[in-house]
Amino acid sequence: MKIVTVVGARPQFIKAAVVSEELRKYFDEVMIHTGQHFDYNMSEVFFDEMNIPHPDYNLGISGGSHAEMTGKMLIEIEKILLDENPDLVLLYGDTNSTLAGALSAVKLHIPICHVEAGNRLGTLDNPEEVNRILTDHCSKILCCCTKSALEFLEKEGLGDRATLVGDPMYDAFLKYSEQVGDEIPEKLFDLDGNEEKVPEKFYYLTCHRAENTATIEPLSEILSAMEELDEKCIYPVHPRNQKMVRELAEKHNFKNIIFCKPVGYMMSVYLVNHAKKIVTDSGGLQREAYFARKQCVTIFDHIVWPETMTEKRNQLSKPSKEEILRLLDEKVSFENYDYPFGDGKSSEKIIEVIKKSQNLE
Repeated sequence: MKIVTVVGARPQFIKAAVVSEELRKYFDEVMIHTGQHFDYNMSEVFFDEMNIPHPDYNLGISGGSHAEMTGKMLIEIEKILLDENPDLVLLYGDTNSTLAGALSAVKLHIPICHVEAGNRLGTLDNPEEVNRILTDHCSKILCCCTKSALEFLEKEGLGDRATLVGDPMYDAFLKYSEQVGDEIPEKLFDLDGNEEKVPEKFYYLTCHRAENTATIEPLSEILSAMEELDEKCIYPVHPRNQKMVRELAEKHNFKNIIFCKPVGYMMSVYLVNHAKKIVTDSGGLQREAYFARKQCVTIFDHIVWPETMTEKRNQLSKPSKEEILRLLDEKVSFENYDYPFGDGKSSEKIIEVIKKSQNLE
């Protein structure tokens, strides 16, 4: 049985690292990398350091509007699916790569397995929400990370296609946290390529969403908050935001923030596990903060992962200096910690669901 997997962005590489390892024990996997994330530290480094099978196809498609990117991917993925004639297409998450893979496959009547299905914000203002909904409704197999995602799918009449398997990001985080341990796995470089020392105590910031970086005001508020913290803040800057960050750094003369190039997954795992607290607008990193039992402030308008929001462990904030600092100052406990993201064996469960759907048990 042949399965085509479509990936294109950092979170998808992380999930593929654990799922593909299990998948290839039973199936012939062909991997397509759309190129949505193309910078070495946003893409290639993940395949190298996590031993992910290198893609059979790399489309090199990035940039442009949502329609432009998705349209180009749709055309190229369709060509590959016609040539490969797979039995199943495997998709992760909610990116433009996910949507392009879903539309390509469903038009060719190829069954789809969607991993990380069912997450809902309740607003179509968010482009990822559109991608999630459309992909779910195109898919034959829906693998849910959490109970809340399964409940959303049941409300939409998709419950008979859905299975609760847990979160492969949790599988990956457990596996690679053990590998990394307390040793700094790689060097940290500033935006000019100079080596930076990782402080003994630090905060960890990631910020890349258009809502927070499309204009200078929200990013200025976020960085001003980081500048006020009692320890240094490490901020790996997404390539598309580096110009704006340089302008702000020059204007405000920030002394407390280490602006650095994007880091690989191993380094990010180290930073999550050793940070004092975390500020992010990433759906993946807020979960990893929860996995690591680190207090997190998420700069976003809507709850993405309600399971992380218990006991103020993860709180939403506007891009406001005062609000971010107020939330970071709150006392948070990880006592009575539960495990809503599974048992670290979701990859095995995903494969079992696929086998069952193909009558291969």
